[in-house]
Amino acid sequence: MDIVRPEAKAQAPVSPRRRRFLARGAVASLAAASGAAAADTPSLNVPPQVPQWMREPGAGFLTPPYGLPSPFEKHVLRKLPDQASAFPTATRTPLQNLFGTNTPNGLFFERHHAGVPAIDPAQHRLMLHGLVERPLLLTMKALMRFPAVSRSHFIECSGNSMAEFKAPGKGSVQDIHGLLSGAEWTGVRLADVLNEAGLLPSASWILAEGADAAAMTRSIPLAKALDDALLVYGQNGEMLRPEQGYPLRLLLPGFEGNMNIKWLRRLKVGDAPFQTREETAKYTDLMPDGTARQFTFQMGVKSVITAPSAKQVLDGHGFREISGLAWSGQGRITRVEVSVNGGRTWQMATLDGPVQPKALTRFRLPWIWSGEEAILQSRAIDEAGNVQPTRAALIKTDGQASVYHYNAIQSWQIAPNGEVSNVHV
Repeated sequence: MDIVRPEAKAQAPVSPRRRRFLARGAVASLAAASGAAAADTPSLNVPPQVPQWMREPGAGFLTPPYGLPSPFEKHVLRKLPDQASAFPTATRTPLQNLFGTNTPNGLFFERHHAGVPAIDPAQHRLMLHGLVERPLLLTMKALMRFPAVSRSHFIECSGNSMAEFKAPGKGSVQDIHGLLSGAEWTGVRLADVLNEAGLLPSASWILAEGADAAAMTRSIPLAKALDDALLVYGQNGEMLRPEQGYPLRLLLPGFEGNMNIKWLRRLKVGDAPFQTREETAKYTDLMPDGTARQFTFQMGVKSVITAPSAKQVLDGHGFREISGLAWSGQGRITRVEVSVNGGRTWQMATLDGPVQPKALTRFRLPWIWSGEEAILQSRAIDEAGNVQPTRAALIKTDGQASVYHYNAIQSWQIAPNGEVSNVHV
């Protein structure tokens, strides 16, 4: 990992009051200097026009009864996969169109291996067996009697950003980094259910199995299961969507997405890893020397600027806010630094609170674009002291044969005409 060193030209944090003052001043100076901006500013001597929607009563209760976004937001969609792409069974979250840190359920990214099963929750069962004193077969009603907790966490596919190992992706931030979403999850502590079954002294691993046609299985360290693992049935205040594991999924905060088994039906406690297909032939990191690194469970510290970002066009120079997301599988984000000159100098960004462990964190930095070429970057640091690496540093340690766990600094180049593109620097 890179070590953060003081930069000669790094700027000290700016107080919120000072930021507001600078922002107002920047906007005012832009309006005075730009005829286009001045033309867009309403004249105080001309009353605002009354639009059509103010001249007649609006619609009543909208149908269907489950609310939908405004039709003017119909472009904000998950991106369906190209069947020739690396992930033809995944959809991607439009990170560039979202605010805050929680992803709406209808925009949460998908990844599945054998389609989405249609499960009747009344018939679904969770089996817990193996090295336990009392094997359990739980209905959803029985499981939901356990004490519930709600926590916010991200889920990221370990193959997110995989193309960046080779060459700069040509798509948007959604195309490149969209296998990432965050939500508030509600469920029960896996530790509580394990305690109900009673663990035998030799227990050290758990096999988690899904109820999809692929019978997805992964080995879970018992230490993680007893720490912060959840059996979740709720997402952002409602039951899980089918594509997110309805009616029950495993949530392992900070661990790679593939381990958060959806449609969870079975937990087998054992004394060693189960060496399933998804942790041997797949989801291992191929190293430069030809060996494979197994059990890279935690997702690394990472960040990405979502605005401005690739495929966007800045509509004129002047003040704007740089905004993005940061996250780490090892805890809270403690700092995000932003560069507008390709990493030569860095400024401290403001973090929106509350900053939660193993959850998405929104960062912001006020910026005045001069109209000249710029290269935007963000660099995240977590509470364990991990620093988001440069691409060169990541390639040096991991090589370019792997397709998993890419977390290098992302660079967005802004051309003088305002077009934003993905570059490697």
